[in-house]
Amino acid sequence: MDSESRTDKSIKNIIVALVLMGVNMLLQFKTRNVFLERLGTEVLGLNTTATNLLQFLNIAELGIGVAVGFALYKPLFDRDEKRICEIVALQGHLYSRIAMFVTAGAIVLGCFFPLIFSKMKLPLWYAYASFGVLLVSTLLTYFVNYKEVLLTADQKEYKVAYSYRACMMLRLAVQMVVVSYVDNPYIWWLILEGGFAVIASVALHLMVRHTYPFLRRPEASGKELRCRYPDIVSRIKQVFFHKISTFVLQQSSPLVIYGFASLTLVTFYTNYTTIVVAVLILLNALFNSIGASVGNLVAEGDRERILRIFDELYAIRIYICAGAAIMVFMLSQPFIGLWIGKEYLLPESTLLIISVTLFLNTARHSVDAYINAYGLFRDVWAPIAEAVLNLGLSVLFGFFWGLNGILCGVIVSLLLIVYIWKPYFLFSAGLHAPISIYLRIHLCNIAAICAALLPIYWCSSMLDFGVEGWSGFAMLAAETFAIVAFFLFVAQFALTSGMRMFTRRMVAKIRRAG
Repeated sequence: MDSESRTDKSIKNIIVALVLMGVNMLLQFKTRNVFLERLGTEVLGLNTTATNLLQFLNIAELGIGVAVGFALYKPLFDRDEKRICEIVALQGHLYSRIAMFVTAGAIVLGCFFPLIFSKMKLPLWYAYASFGVLLVSTLLTYFVNYKEVLLTADQKEYKVAYSYRACMMLRLAVQMVVVSYVDNPYIWWLILEGGFAVIASVALHLMVRHTYPFLRRPEASGKELRCRYPDIVSRIKQVFFHKISTFVLQQSSPLVIYGFASLTLVTFYTNYTTIVVAVLILLNALFNSIGASVGNLVAEGDRERILRIFDELYAIRIYICAGAAIMVFMLSQPFIGLWIGKEYLLPESTLLIISVTLFLNTARHSVDAYINAYGLFRDVWAPIAEAVLNLGLSVLFGFFWGLNGILCGVIVSLLLIVYIWKPYFLFSAGLHAPISIYLRIHLCNIAAICAALLPIYWCSSMLDFGVEGWSGFAMLAAETFAIVAFFLFVAQFALTSGMRMFTRRMVAKIRRAG
C-alpha cells in the first residue's frame, strides 16, 4: 500500500469527521435547549451523573482498544485473515469479561442509589431508568461495537461515521422532535435512547460484516488465544498504566484549582477552558485518522519513508496546533467580551499560559502516534511520573502564584516527560535513529513559530480588537486566521524540510487530480 493511498484515506476520514462534527455540534446546541425546556435541569443533571458513574466503571477497559489496534496493523497490511480473526476474537473475549465486571459493578452501585440521589427531587425510578438505558448502550460496546477498532486500524473510520455515529446523530434529531410534542417526554426520551443504541450497533455490525466478510470466530477458546498472543495481553497491562494516569490526572487537576483559587476565578477560568475544549474537538476530528495511517506505514517497514513521513507530519501538526493556539490567544478576549461580558476577562498572562498549554497538549500527538504504532508502552513509569510532577508542581507553584502557578506546573511536567523523554524513547527503541534527527526537526519548527510571531503581532496590532457585535468579531476572526496561516506557513516552508516536502506532495497530488 503506497503513501498516496494512505493520504487519500486520511483526507477522506478527516472530511467525513469534520462534516459530522459540525452537524453534531449544531444538533447538540439545539437539542440542549429543547431538553432543558421539556425535560428540565434535574433530568439532564441526572443523566450527566449517571454517565459519570458509568465512566468510573468503564475504567477497567482502559488500554485494550489501543493495544488491539496496534496488534492489527501488521496483519491488516499483510491481509492475514486468520490472524485478524483471532485478534478480534481475543478482544471480544476480554471485553466479555469486562462486561461482566461492569454489570456486577452496576448492580452494586444501584444498591446505593437511594443514598447517591437522596437530594434528587425526581422519583428514584428515574435514576434507575436513566442508568439502565445508559448501561445497555455501554454493554453493546463490549459485545458488538468493539469491532469498530478493525475499521479504525484499517483507515476506514469513515465507515464507523456512516453507520454508528450517523445513527446516534439521527437519535438526537428524533429525540428533539418527539420530546417537543408528546406527553411524558422523559419516557419517550428513554425509549429512543435505548432503541437507537441498538439500531446503531446493528448498523455498525452490518458494516463490519460487509467490509470483512471473512471475519469469523475462530475455534480456539479465549484462554488459548491469550496464550497464543501474550504480547497483546502484556501491552494491555502497559497501556492501562498510561490511561489510568491520564484519567486520574484529568479528574484531580480541577481539585487543585479549587484549592488555590476563589470560586469566582475558577468560573472565569472555566469560560476559557470551554473555548479550549471546542478547539480540541476540532483538532481531534482533523487528526484522529493519522494514527492508523502511521500504524500502516510502520507495518510496511520502509525506515527511510517512516522518517520522512514523521518529518512531514510533525511540521503540519505543529503548523495547525501553533496556529490554533495563537488564535486562541488573540481571539479569546474579544470573544468572551461579546459572549458573557468584559468583566469576565482573565489577565493576558493567564491566557498566554492557557494557549501554550493547548499547543503542548496537541502538538505532542505526532510523537504519540508513532509510539502507538510501534507499541512502545513499556515505560509505565513515565505517565506516573508525569502525573506526580503535574500535581506536585501545580500544588507548589499554585501556593506561590495562584492560578498561573498551577497552569505552569502542567507545562513543566509536559516539557520534562512528553517533550524530552517520549521523543528519546521513540527514536532509541522504535525508530532506531539518532535523537539528533528529532532535535533538528523540533528546533526548526519551534524556530519557525518564533520567526512568525513578530509579523503576526505587527499585522494583528493594526486590527480593531475593540470591534462590537458578532459580525465584527467574525470579520476579525477571518482576518486573524489569514494572517496567522500565511506567516506560519511562510516561516515553516523556509525553515523546515517537513513543510516543504508536504507542500510539494500536495501540489503534485492536486496536479494529478486536475
